[in-house]
Parts: sequence; structure tokens; C-alpha cells
Amino acid sequence: MSKCEQCIVRQFNSLKALTKDELVRISSCKTSKIIKKGEVIFEEGETLNGIYCVKDGVCKLSKLSANGKDQIVKLVIKGDLLGQRSLIGNESANLSATALKDMEVCFIPKSEIINDLQNNSNFSMDVLQKMAHDLKESDNVIVNMAQKTVKQRLAEVLIYIYQHFGADTNDMLNVVLSREEYANIVGTATESAIRILSQFKKEGLISTSGKQIKIEDIKGLKKVV
Repeated sequence: MSKCEQCIVRQFNSLKALTKDELVRISSCKTSKIIKKGEVIFEEGETLNGIYCVKDGVCKLSKLSANGKDQIVKLVIKGDLLGQRSLIGNESANLSATALKDMEVCFIPKSEIINDLQNNSNFSMDVLQKMAHDLKESDNVIVNMAQKTVKQRLAEVLIYIYQHFGADTNDMLNVVLSREEYANIVGTATESAIRILSQFKKEGLISTSGKQIKIEDIKGLKKVV
């Protein structure tokens, strides 16, 4: 098990603002977990007793809507923290977190994080800035839902995944989502997502192999957006 003070991943999140002594203390009480693809890390409504630092893998944050649809709010990548908003707000989890690929996460108990928030102003400020950024992203999502067509939103999602997660050796997107999951991200019916992806394929913007998608013309997709 790697030590927090030696972990490269912490450079991508608020843990970078902690002192070496604080990291050593956290390292002694954290627990590492392997989460298999499809497994739930935590569910909406669950009380979280700490935060998760994503060491490797990808997960989706989603919320169950009134009609029973799973609305995907965000994709979380290596280096991100999970659960800090619920922990700071002292509320149950507002979203569910589910692994899209095999993951390695480190669980840090609530008492340790609260202690550092109270005693390290640099850490508190970094957490606040991250939460402010997430709020800004949420605002942008709401505006996109209202002002952009489903076709534009789907093109935007493909570009986002390509730019943030990259492609494998066969140039297929590293994050493999079902057609239903694509529909749940952009807020449309699965049939609509399938139809638009087929349209992108006919236009030479993408190619597919089963669930996998390859970006053939990134400039063309950007024109759609």
C-alpha cells in the first residue's frame, strides 16, 4: 500500500495542500480498496463516513430521477476526490458512484478530513475552490441542457471523453459506455442516442465496434457543437 506523502495522485486534488506530517497521519489510517467494474462505491442517500481518493480507474456519479431514470451527472477520473461535499455539508450522499472500469480507491475517515479542514487553511481553501469549480460546471450543464440540442450535447460528450480519457492502442475511447449511459448523460431516450450515434457514423465522425467508439473526425464533431 503506497503512502499518501509519496503518492503522485494527490497532486491532482486538495490533498496536495496538506503538510507532510498531515499526510503521514492520514496514510496510517486510510484503507485501500479495489472496486470492480459495475460495483457501487456508495449510493444516493447513504451516509458517508469519509472520502474516497481515486487512485486509478473511472466512475460515474448519477442521480435517480422521479421517473426512475439514472441521470449521469459527472464522470470521475484518477486523482479526484469523492464524497467531500456530503462530508462537509454533513448530509447524506446526493449522488451514487459506480465504477465504469476497475478502480483502486483510498478511503480516508471523516474525522481525519474534518481535523485538517479545521487546522489547515490552505487545505480548506483548496477544497472550497474545488467545490466552487464543480458548482460552475453544474451551472454550465444546466445551460447546455436548456440551450443545446441532443445532437450537440452528444458530440460534446464524445469530445470530453476523448480529451480527458484518451484512446487505447486501437484508437477506441478508453471509457466504454453503453448507449443507455450516453443517453443518461445528455438527458434523452436511449433510442435517440442510438439514432444520433448512427448519424455520426454515417457522416464519418465516428466508427464503432460493439460498445466501443472511435473518434474519426474530432474537428467535425467540434463543428457540430
